[in-house]
Amino acid sequence: MISQRIHLVRHGEVFNPDGVLYGRLPGFGLSERGHRMAKLAADDLAERQVPATRLVVSPLQRTRESAQPIADALGLEMIIDERVVEPWNEFEGKQLRGKKSALRHPSNWHLVTRPWVPSWGEPFVEIAARMREALLEHAMDSKTQARKSASASIDGGQSLPAADVIVVSHQLPIWMVHRAVTHQPLPHNPAKRRCSLSSITALEYHPATGFTEAAYREPALTELASATDQGAV
Repeated sequence: MISQRIHLVRHGEVFNPDGVLYGRLPGFGLSERGHRMAKLAADDLAERQVPATRLVVSPLQRTRESAQPIADALGLEMIIDERVVEPWNEFEGKQLRGKKSALRHPSNWHLVTRPWVPSWGEPFVEIAARMREALLEHAMDSKTQARKSASASIDGGQSLPAADVIVVSHQLPIWMVHRAVTHQPLPHNPAKRRCSLSSITALEYHPATGFTEAAYREPALTELASATDQGAV
């Protein structure tokens, strides 16, 4: 039986000269380095001949720009899905570092009183739930599409082709998936996430057992040392 993989690709570096938490705000696209990072991720998928039949993308500009090289390399059309978008956050548009940090203002302190929820944005449990729903749906739809293609082929459906799914999303949604499938508590230290820019977290999906984590790759490793990554919490 051919295993099905879901490849969770994070977007590349964002052009963010003011160092704000951009969240879901419009107008935040990739930097020049970000475009290079996205191309490296696409090259990695293409060189490994990932048998993807579906490319699912968050609607935000930085994810759509990160998905374009993948679409070009693998000949896939983007499927925009709101369920894999960046979480909402009360600190959107504000700086969280330096002298202008919003965390210095007492009026914002109530937003950090319950980090296990978190109190500053979309609850971890809701992020994990919407991601799981999206991944399950696209995995099943991709399998169904593969079965129909196999049934229409000359071998009468004797062999079922692989039906991998690529999802271009954001750090926190991908990290919530990682913690959920590895049976870890969803609350965590944001500084310790293993989900670098343009990284690829691969899951395997089995109908009987669900999702398991299969691999983690950093195809843009050569660009990471000089990259800026401060647009989300």
